[in-house]
Amino acid sequence: MQFGLFYFSGDGSTHSSDKYRLLTEGAKFADRHGFSSIWIPERHFHDFGGLYPNPAVINAALAMITERVQLRSGSVVLPLQEPLRVAEEWAVVDNLSNGRVGLTFAYGWHVDDFVLLPKNYRDRQAVMWREIDTVQRLWEGEAIERKNGSGQPVQVRTLPRPVQPKLPIWITCHSDHTFTEAARLGANVLTSLLHSSVDELAPKIQLYRKARAQYGHDPDAGQVSLMMHTFISEDYEQVKRQVQAPFCNYLKTHFDLIESLVKRENLPINLAQFTESDIETLLQFGFERYLDGKTLIGTAETCEPVIQRLREIGVDEVACLIDFGIDFDLAIASLEHLNHFKDRIQQSLSLEPVAAASSGQYSALSFF
Repeated sequence: MQFGLFYFSGDGSTHSSDKYRLLTEGAKFADRHGFSSIWIPERHFHDFGGLYPNPAVINAALAMITERVQLRSGSVVLPLQEPLRVAEEWAVVDNLSNGRVGLTFAYGWHVDDFVLLPKNYRDRQAVMWREIDTVQRLWEGEAIERKNGSGQPVQVRTLPRPVQPKLPIWITCHSDHTFTEAARLGANVLTSLLHSSVDELAPKIQLYRKARAQYGHDPDAGQVSLMMHTFISEDYEQVKRQVQAPFCNYLKTHFDLIESLVKRENLPINLAQFTESDIETLLQFGFERYLDGKTLIGTAETCEPVIQRLREIGVDEVACLIDFGIDFDLAIASLEHLNHFKDRIQQSLSLEPVAAASSGQYSALSFF
């Protein structure tokens, strides 16, 4: 079981001069203490994740202040990109980091993001699967055909050449289809519990392993990474008090994003009926349900059974989302506790056989 740090701040609209402080200090901490990875998303035009419009730019900066930790996207929304630029930019990061890049690809979901490339919105899933192959070919040094400014076809290869001969790839997965397609490609998986419980995730991981074997890949070689909101300290009740308000505010930013999507797409959901009190009640309910096995928010003792259950169902790495509005000093202090927790888990798992996947005791309602 590996542990990485995932960033998805909802604080994109502030004018603070130190808005990336937790990112940089957390990355340096992760690098010093044997964390596996740093994950940076791609988000556009909204507070939710708004600090991170370009994960390649962010990871280029992190490459200069770290030495060992893997630098990953979480995710590159490929239908918003020209694959040539993706290969170029991330090859730069691979060189700056001496071969520590890993790319997660997603097809996107929010219609307003596609002002960048509106023609791709309708067929965004097909575009993603097609262009993953293009990025892989470019990464490995192949030429692809494009038309130049005169409309003439030309063969182009991207530079600089990356350090890694093959690009490590993850796919952002939630549906059975995406898990199966990730298996077909031989790619790794990045998923979350935002739309499912642990018990609902278990059969999808089993499907992924089975499909890998069917497509000729080692079923155990693919890595399943799970994003989880994380804040660990010594006193459970104190943790709840410290986390509740910022976590609910963070969820509300997400709720606002969902609300704008509902209005834009004319979905059959009447959010106008939700009063401010209704929303607050929903957020409080969501917070309590998230604590039931869907986060690493608590103490080492309350979080250890969650990790044991995740290991049982086949999760290989937890991508710990730490920047959801917690005060900087509290978040950094929590990293110390998370590091001790990581070491404790890894030591205990190294001494125990992995249990077979089972239905387990952790279940939570899907929120949003």
